[in-house]
Parts: sequence; C-alpha cells; structure tokens
Amino acid sequence: MKTTRSFRFPYSAAKLALTIAILVPAAGESLHANEVATEGAEVGQWTMDFAAASALAREKDLPMLLNFTGSDWCGWCKLMDGNVFAKPDWEEYASDQIILVTLDFPRDKSIVPEKFVSQNEELKGKFGIRGYPSYVLLDSDAETKIGQLGAGREKTPASFIEEVEGVLQFRQSIIDAKVEALGETKGAEYLASMEAFRSAESALKDWLATRPERNDENNQKFEGFQKAIEEAREKMTSF
Repeated sequence: MKTTRSFRFPYSAAKLALTIAILVPAAGESLHANEVATEGAEVGQWTMDFAAASALAREKDLPMLLNFTGSDWCGWCKLMDGNVFAKPDWEEYASDQIILVTLDFPRDKSIVPEKFVSQNEELKGKFGIRGYPSYVLLDSDAETKIGQLGAGREKTPASFIEEVEGVLQFRQSIIDAKVEALGETKGAEYLASMEAFRSAESALKDWLATRPERNDENNQKFEGFQKAIEEAREKMTSF
C-alpha cells in the first residue's frame, strides 16, 4: 500500500535541535516568560485573569494577545517563552502596546488556580484552539478575533513583533483611520487590497485543510498561494 504524506508548511527545525534549544538555554537565561499574575491585569504583563485583562483592554483601547500554552510540557511553548517572551525587546514592546493573557493547560494542575480552569476551557473552545502554543489576537473589545499566530524555532522578538503588527493592522479602528486619511477613492482601493489579501490567505488555509499530498504538483500550488499572498500584501502596504 502506498503511503502518502500530507502537505504542511515547510520548516527547518530538527527534533534534536529543538530538544537542545529547550533543555540547554544560554547561560543565565530563563526559558519562561515573565511571572504570570493570577489577579488583575497590567499593560504588557502576563495574567491569567481574562476578565480583568478584558476590562483593561477596553479602558486603554488596546489589543489583547491570548497565549494558549502547556507551560510545563509543551516544547514549542517553552521555546517561544525563552526565545521571544523572556527577552527585553519583547517586554519593551509589550509594555505599552498590548494586553497579555496566559491560558495555560499544564499537566501540573496546581499551576492554574481552579477558578480559571473552566475559563480556559471555554476560551479554548470559543477560539477553536487545536494545538499549543496558539497566539490569538483580539481587538480592544475582548471579543473580535483579529488573527492567530504560531510558534517557530527561529522566531525572535523582532520577527514576532513584526507578525503581531501585521495582524493588528486589521483592527477596525486602524482601518477606519487609514481609510479616512486616504480619502474616498484611495480608501476604497485600500479596502479592496485588504480584502484581496484576506482572500488569498483564506484560500491557502482552506487548501491546507484538505491535507493535500506532498508532491511536485502540490508544491507548485503552495508556492502559487504564497505568491498571491505576497503580491496582495505588497499592494495593501503600498498605501
């Protein structure tokens, strides 16, 4: 019987390299992000208190980053904690830009207070989380999902911040301000380019969901999807 492999995004991480990166951090460097609060919320500080974080997001008109993680067992989660969230550049960026919420699903149940267990499960279902880590970006209403990001072995604070900013340009307030600044004609062109970008991304996502076999034909299709996304992105960012 012929065994086929489904198509996935290409990546260069090797299991051995990942294991070394997780188990052998640089001298004096923590693998974990800042301490996570269990009560209240502050801008740029991780908290488990989604309700307090939501209220703060509305008050400050700031977006939210939900970190769905398995803090004590998920290798990729630990990698992102060490390579991105524990770094000064990320902490500086987040300090006045974003509300940070940790939604943890650890093996050690003592890590998460009982009062947050059902909250975390509810939010996991609400946003369709299927794996860890998953990073969901919400608008300041604490309801509207703007986008979702994932982990990567080579991600840095700078690259992840760039990804976050790329998603946040889809905040409705940002779109409205951009359209107003561009005027009626250019504003309409900008909205059309944004829709083309979203459609290109959606087409790739839908295609990948069919789990296409990895072969030359599908590799070419994947490259075509990527080209369409990049062209749409360039058009959108040209305004």
